[in-house]
Amino acid sequence: MGLNIQPLKIGLIRASLPSYFPEKFDVWKRAEAALGGLCDRLGAQLFVAPGVPMDARETCVALEKCRAEAVDFVLLLHGGFSMGDVARTVAAAPVRAGFWSVPEPVRTGDVQLNNFVSLNMSMSIARQVRDLKSSPVQWYHGAPDSPALLQRLENTLRALQAAKDLQGARIGVVGGLAMTFYNMEVSTNELRSRLGVEVANHDMHELTDRMASIDSTRMAKELALISAAARVDGVSCSQMALTTQCALALEDMASEGNYAALAVSDWPALQDNPGMHPGAAFTWLEEKARLPIASEGDVLGAVTQIIAKSMTGRVGYLLDMTEPDLDAEQLLMWHGGGGPLYLADDGGAKWINHPMIGRGTDAGPIYGAISDLVFQAGPVSVFRVARNASAFISMTAEVVSRDPSGFSGCRGWLEGFEIFGAQATLEDVVATVMAHGLEHHFVLVPGNISAPLTEFASWTGMDLLDRRPMRNHLDRRDFT
Repeated sequence: MGLNIQPLKIGLIRASLPSYFPEKFDVWKRAEAALGGLCDRLGAQLFVAPGVPMDARETCVALEKCRAEAVDFVLLLHGGFSMGDVARTVAAAPVRAGFWSVPEPVRTGDVQLNNFVSLNMSMSIARQVRDLKSSPVQWYHGAPDSPALLQRLENTLRALQAAKDLQGARIGVVGGLAMTFYNMEVSTNELRSRLGVEVANHDMHELTDRMASIDSTRMAKELALISAAARVDGVSCSQMALTTQCALALEDMASEGNYAALAVSDWPALQDNPGMHPGAAFTWLEEKARLPIASEGDVLGAVTQIIAKSMTGRVGYLLDMTEPDLDAEQLLMWHGGGGPLYLADDGGAKWINHPMIGRGTDAGPIYGAISDLVFQAGPVSVFRVARNASAFISMTAEVVSRDPSGFSGCRGWLEGFEIFGAQATLEDVVATVMAHGLEHHFVLVPGNISAPLTEFASWTGMDLLDRRPMRNHLDRRDFT
């Protein structure tokens, strides 16, 4: 169950005109050591193609060696000035690629490597033979021990690992799309074509039948773990038992289907039979098994969760942008079901009855249970894959403490927004979401991972949905 993680494999091709300077200045060994160390730290693998190609024919041989090694990313290192047909051959090949040059060892007298000029020429050639918008080539310039260079390379490796994790990933959809949520409809054919993600559907009765057949001893052991993970606050024993049965049934479905994530229609069918809400079950599986579960049958939300898990090692929080406080410049992000426990502040987490289902009836809100927690203060990233996986939105913000803390459920108040690195007011955030017609689930993870997220969207050919400024009038440019 979970991601079928296959390590990313980098193919290094060393290029230069005949020259002893790359060896004299130890370019090859230093570059291989730095790249190898980065790969070791990120769980990737490095393959160094033999030889130093100087023309198209030799470059084709190196590329064939990389193909035979199942390389995911080809990095062409300009150890010295390299011929244009080397770069052109790499750029024209159907591979994800990058070009790297190192600085001059001295900056006076005779030029030694002439590397940056070669990099400049290579990128110019790449634009002539390749659509860099849909199939980019990334460039790198820096010494092998440069922190800035290594960070730039790390962003690439993390982005490409996420793209690889999606290739062949399976998402199990249970119960289909929740009623009325037309904005979350997705073409599974486009999803497969764009990202390699497979979707399989299950009827809700399969889940409820599995719940009813869970072994009582197994259920009792799991219920004890759930009850120990967070305080049970007002949830009946029968509802906690249903939560446990649901969690185990979903875990079994995910394991048997080899699903990297689930998308589950959490209402209204489950309230009719067996009379519960699965939010706490989602939380438990996301916390314990690190199994992403998107509520309301949101398949692209599940895809976004897989990306979050690939980049952070943990499941993110699938949330609504629930309440913008425009006067305070703070946005409440919340959801009344699901969301792991690890980001809870010092107040901890508890299991509560779902506050909305059954509200206003004689019985009251008895359809439990969900987790109730407030996020820790600190930087976060908020993002989503949209439009049949053809578009992407990403922003960063800070979770801030606020009293009162917001609606019951998983929640946090955010401020200090940037959309793809551009400062944005809360009004701009609202205008951007509305103008782009974004689906109303977003994934939140702690930390700033905007750089690898942007690279991921770029490598996979998605449109980056930029900031739209708040206006006091209709402007058709907002919708282009």
